[in-house]
Amino acid sequence: MKRVVVGVIGHVDHGKTALVAALTGTDTDRLPEEKARGISIALGFAHLALPGGGHVDLIDMPGHERFVRTMIAGATGIDAVLLVVAANEGVRPQTSEHVDIAGLLGIGRAVVAVSKADLVQPDRAEAVAAEASELLREARIEPVQAIVTSAADGAGIAELRAALAGLAGATEAVPDTGVPFLPIDRAFSIAGHGPVVTGTLRGGAIATGDMLELSPAGHRVRVRGLQVHGEAVSSTPPGQRVAVNVRGVEHGELGRGMALAAPGALAPSPWLTLSIRVPGGAPPLRNGLHLRALFGTAEADVRLRLLDRDELAPGETGLAQLAFREPVEVPAGEPVILRIASPPQTVAGGRVLEPVTRRLRRHSPAVLARLARLRDLAPGEMLAAEIAQAGAAGTTLVELARLAALTPARVGSLVQGAPVEVTRSGLVVGKAALEAVIARIPRLLAREAEGLPLDALRGALPRVGPTVLDEALARLLARRAIVKRGSRFAIPRPVEDRARADGETAIAARIAETLRSGGLAPPTPAQIVTDPAARRAVDQLLRAGTLVRAVDRAKAKEILFHRDAIAEAQSRLAPLLDGDGPGLLVTEIAAALGISRKYAMPLLDHLDTTRFTRRVGDRRVRHATTPVR
Repeated sequence: MKRVVVGVIGHVDHGKTALVAALTGTDTDRLPEEKARGISIALGFAHLALPGGGHVDLIDMPGHERFVRTMIAGATGIDAVLLVVAANEGVRPQTSEHVDIAGLLGIGRAVVAVSKADLVQPDRAEAVAAEASELLREARIEPVQAIVTSAADGAGIAELRAALAGLAGATEAVPDTGVPFLPIDRAFSIAGHGPVVTGTLRGGAIATGDMLELSPAGHRVRVRGLQVHGEAVSSTPPGQRVAVNVRGVEHGELGRGMALAAPGALAPSPWLTLSIRVPGGAPPLRNGLHLRALFGTAEADVRLRLLDRDELAPGETGLAQLAFREPVEVPAGEPVILRIASPPQTVAGGRVLEPVTRRLRRHSPAVLARLARLRDLAPGEMLAAEIAQAGAAGTTLVELARLAALTPARVGSLVQGAPVEVTRSGLVVGKAALEAVIARIPRLLAREAEGLPLDALRGALPRVGPTVLDEALARLLARRAIVKRGSRFAIPRPVEDRARADGETAIAARIAETLRSGGLAPPTPAQIVTDPAARRAVDQLLRAGTLVRAVDRAKAKEILFHRDAIAEAQSRLAPLLDGDGPGLLVTEIAAALGISRKYAMPLLDHLDTTRFTRRVGDRRVRHATTPVR
């Protein structure tokens, strides 16, 4: 079924709410203060069911200048606008600002409704219709048609309803990116059900049972129930108004300005990079200007950094960054409106190119060329360009997914045919860049007879990302193009390696025999480990279980025992510890084994750890579940 979300915009007291009521039968002024004052101060919502099953969601937006922020909160995510202009007043200041905002949000379609036509002559109403249509065209919005109406006598209401049906019929299905994003414009609680939030869903579908992330709070919530147009549904695609009953959060923790998103899809950033445009009637924007940014249903103070010029004139488009006082979480492609506080005015708007970024260099040709690619290229081409730009530093599926506002799986599909490598860990790097690193590593190692540790390799390859280097080393090791000797990577030299291995085997055998002969009073580690070869031999013997490292924790000293010595100690102590006696003191155990406390303490620490003995006060008893080895 065709669905369209339409924002009802226009100057205060031009009859928007009355017109929506005439169209749908719904009074969108639900607050007592709205009814008392006769003006809308909050977003209102109404549903128009069309013949044949189509749907129009109408968002009635406050027209008073004081509530422009509320209007913008409702405008993000809409498909088209219904511009209401009173026939007796014509285009007014908020008419122009609302149209500018719609144009800056990228809304491309509109219907004009000339309201209160019963108060003027027909030619006056037609003149207002022409004026409003021209205003829309100047904002790059093409009106579908302009209709003269009156909520008082019903004139033009049927024609307006038909025009909205035409909007719905011409609306293409919103693409499902797989990444749902729901800015919250209302939050309330229903007895027996709990917290409910409403908003216009974009990005991806959601379904009951889904786990979502509350931004910026960061904790997870589960979708308990969904409603569209007051009817319960099990799932809903993007592009329509939805009410979500959530579990895992209290009602008091929810409010306008927050959002529900796919887990992990958003990340906090103190900077956003945008492509922005200044509308024709706004003042020029200077670099460093302090502004108010409105995005989704949130708003924040920002400082503007123009990247490609020092001043952005009315009607011009440029590249810029916004510096936030606190990190924000915004998806790529999200529209942003910029306003000044005094006099209150909308001065620019655009879309997010980089949702997670850092402070970029101004007037840099490389930076500007990259941002132009982010702005202008189709997703597949843009992703390929980003991978090429990353070079040997590499990137990840998660980073690319945030940049494209897609799921990592879809990013993987888009780059599948490109000359790139995508690893199981999510690393993405150009094949040529990875192969260049793989070819360079053996040349570096060939210069060093003993090889290089990982830190030295990283220092020799400063532009290679750590994950790319790890991947290159893993592939070289798998091909046996390089070997790892202890903590060093080296080129394999069969003759030398065989001689080295034989020598290290002999060293290991000599060390093992020395410690075996030493029994329970072996030489100290300092006497054994006298050079790197001996260290490698000891490490090998420890991994094989031939040697056991025991520690005197009180003195932080270690002793290396041969496993035969440990077995001898267990055999000699077992009959002394078996039975119902109180156990043995350390001095008694040392005497029984014929060793000093220097060896007894680390030995007993090991026996406690392996559950042969158990400490009870100052004594050791036999652990009931451990047999003699």
